[in-house]
Amino acid sequence: MSHIGAFEAKTHLPRLLRRVQAGERFVITRHNHPIAELVPYRERDVARVQAAIADLKAFQATHSLGGLSVRDMIEEGRKR
Repeated sequence: MSHIGAFEAKTHLPRLLRRVQAGERFVITRHNHPIAELVPYRERDVARVQAAIADLKAFQATHSLGGLSVRDMIEEGRKR
């Protein structure tokens, strides 16, 4: 993934967009610190998202915290 400064990205945005459309990805930086990613747009795979949600619900139905709440576990962790 290429890095490009914010000023250069602004100056050459049409050229960058053509390259992104062709599949390239860029990290936009300001003073050498990553600020954003410029990546090709991807349609959301609704079936895949729904399958992941169903898998999480199935996992939740078969696993428990043994009567503990998340808050209890956080407090217990702080004591250690």
